[in-house]
Amino acid sequence: MTSTIPPSAPLPDSAADPATDSTDSSPKSSASGSSWRYRVVWRWHFYAGLLTAPVLLVMAITGAIYLFKTPFENWRYADVRALPAPVASALPLSSQIQAALAVRPGSKLDSVIPPQTPDRTTRVIMVGGDPSNPWAPGMSVYVHPGTGKVLGQIDDSATFMRVVRTIHGELMAGVAGDRIVETAACWALILVVTGAYLWWRGPARRRLPRSAWRPLKRGRLRRIHAVTGAGAGVVLVFLVLSGLPWSGFWGDNLSKLQASVGSTVPDSAKFARESVPAKNLTTNPDAAVPWAAEQLPVPATEAEGGAGHEGHGGGAAGDGWPYPGSITAERALAAAAPQAGGCAPPGCELSVLPPMGPTGVYTMVATDAEDPALGRTVLVDQYNGKVLVDYGWEEYGVLAKTVEQGIALHEGRRFGTVNMLVMLGACLAMITLVVSGAWMWWKRRPRGRLAAPARSTDRRTAYGVLTVMAVLGVLFPLAGITMVAVLILDWLVVRRIPKLNVLVG
Repeated sequence: MTSTIPPSAPLPDSAADPATDSTDSSPKSSASGSSWRYRVVWRWHFYAGLLTAPVLLVMAITGAIYLFKTPFENWRYADVRALPAPVASALPLSSQIQAALAVRPGSKLDSVIPPQTPDRTTRVIMVGGDPSNPWAPGMSVYVHPGTGKVLGQIDDSATFMRVVRTIHGELMAGVAGDRIVETAACWALILVVTGAYLWWRGPARRRLPRSAWRPLKRGRLRRIHAVTGAGAGVVLVFLVLSGLPWSGFWGDNLSKLQASVGSTVPDSAKFARESVPAKNLTTNPDAAVPWAAEQLPVPATEAEGGAGHEGHGGGAAGDGWPYPGSITAERALAAAAPQAGGCAPPGCELSVLPPMGPTGVYTMVATDAEDPALGRTVLVDQYNGKVLVDYGWEEYGVLAKTVEQGIALHEGRRFGTVNMLVMLGACLAMITLVVSGAWMWWKRRPRGRLAAPARSTDRRTAYGVLTVMAVLGVLFPLAGITMVAVLILDWLVVRRIPKLNVLVG
């Protein structure tokens, strides 16, 4: 069971009623060890919900909306993405890129997404105004592959789904927002653990009398809250864990861990020149390399070209591209195609990332809509067309494969419509838990009080619960830091202010 606000269930039969002493909010000393444990867990459940309810509600709503990104954008931008008739013979990809650059003079090329089928347009993505911000990816220019005509331009940073993604990932607050979201997600796991215990030990599992199901009855809300949490708890845990790899702190460290111990990564020391991580190739999430390849070292070219210039592997194409002696984008794509043979249209999408600087390389990213095992990242020398790195499922370690499968499930695309509906159900369950939990707390709280559940005076029980919380805090450091802050606040402030205590069962 999960919850974002403390359950309204009274204590078990074995528990004594909480005392109303506003000094230390301690229940009667005759309460059993089981009752003490219940109270301690309830208190942590309360604080977890109090801290995370608003953020989890926002994440659940935006996550539910973002599940429909692909069908929504295909409908919304059909005028620039779809063609009235299939193209029999397409222009060279390099010609299409030049047509897009011509309508945006001075822009730098970020990436290109060729059409998956003959009735689609070519998407040419320009670098955004703030390349350091992954949520501001720039402008997409859509080109007719048969005529080279520009059909339209879309500001990617201002699309509806990009705003939804920004809110979902960082609350539109940059790095600070990312840390808040990550902290709330970690606390959601605490809600699951504590909520499951409260459901199992409390009276919420008992059959309620018919009168409890009348509108606005506390028992009815409790039942809805408990049944929803018990039914969706496992899926919600998965939703949180599969989303954490995207987070800025926990996710970045997990990515570095899998790159160092869990995957077969090409040794950058074998490359002739300095390499950069693949995650630096583009700021646009629609064309980015898979999570498992983020730490992949991207080499510089082996062949000589562009004498007198400086540069490094990967990234947006700078001024002077294409460089003297470099091959065309279509030739680089053809060189990489055999390695991405398992990823075929219409489910597969290819992205071409141009070299940045005369010593950079082309990067081809093949992404299958459903099966991450079919995706590949291929690096091609920009002068001789040699495949320098071919990185895919066989090279991924166990951790990387697990995360990639988790991401596909999290986004609702691994098993088509069924997967999407299950994730939508999880988002709706989270919304139900937040709303019902908040409603229960509001209906039962004494007027003018925060109504935190009573504190346990049984140190043995409290230390046992704290041990479990400490383990979660170590596994998820941002949650651990805020746990310490909550303990300090509870000790120095809450226990000394009567209005912040006691929640009477």
